[in-house]
Amino acid sequence: MLKKIFISAVLILAVLSFVVSLLKGNNNAEKTVTVPDRAAVINISGTIISGADSKDNIFSQTNGVTSGSIMKQIREAAADDSVKALVLRIDSGGGSATAAEEVGRELKRFKEKTKKPIVATMGNTGASAAYWIAACASDKVYANATTLTGSIGVYMPYMNTEELFKKIGITSNKIKSGPYKDIMSSDRPMTPEEQAILQNIVNEIYEQFVTTVAVGRKMEESKVKSLADGRVYTGLQAKNLGLVDEIGDYYDALAAAGELGKIKPGADGLPPVKAKEKQQPWEFLLSAHIAELIKTELVNQLTGSLQQSGAPAGGMTR
Repeated sequence: MLKKIFISAVLILAVLSFVVSLLKGNNNAEKTVTVPDRAAVINISGTIISGADSKDNIFSQTNGVTSGSIMKQIREAAADDSVKALVLRIDSGGGSATAAEEVGRELKRFKEKTKKPIVATMGNTGASAAYWIAACASDKVYANATTLTGSIGVYMPYMNTEELFKKIGITSNKIKSGPYKDIMSSDRPMTPEEQAILQNIVNEIYEQFVTTVAVGRKMEESKVKSLADGRVYTGLQAKNLGLVDEIGDYYDALAAAGELGKIKPGADGLPPVKAKEKQQPWEFLLSAHIAELIKTELVNQLTGSLQQSGAPAGGMTR
């Protein structure tokens, strides 16, 4: 009974929210609004992971940001004629190399398609994969003097729990199709051959990282490699080394984006900003997660009703 009440309440709220949003949209449609030239700001905060847009609802919370979410915002900015510059507001210690590669490729497409400037600004941290993103296609990179940045490098963690398993009486057995199928298994030591395979992968990704920084920062690869031993630098150190262009905060970077994009500043001296649009209530209620929950519960309820009535439930598909 409680489940039925919950589903009914959600459906009613979804319908009401949808109707309200339509009415609001109709009212707005009657007004002609001129959108001024502006800068699009994309926030990149926390661990950067590869994946689809999270939709920012409670069923898909992460401690960071997905490459899908960032790429979607880049594409939206590219399609918006009012956007004359792109600002990457970064506060991240890094994340997935694949995610950084995906975002970097999309930023390069943005530059090639729109010819509009990109400015990156780093807060507390802009390191590893976050620096990859900042460096790959930005016209200017800003950091605070105390920002931790750099960390140009790649690592692949693994652990060996073999001795722990022995102490608690756990034995691991496996059947595999090839000698390296269980590479990085935690229940046994890594063989020299396996370590060589993984080292080659790490080296390959490292070379891609170095090349990305060298091209983006217009530096010789040998110079980048001399800095790319995995260490972090302060923003001031990074500026002196050529990894950062200017020492400044978000507003300094925003002002620079306005100048590069020839955007008329407002009364505060800064360009108007297009930020990420918040998800509407009806979008949340009608999201794929909610829809799947409702569908599953309805199927369960209907299947239960059919079974109670004696009707065959075998024809029900999901």
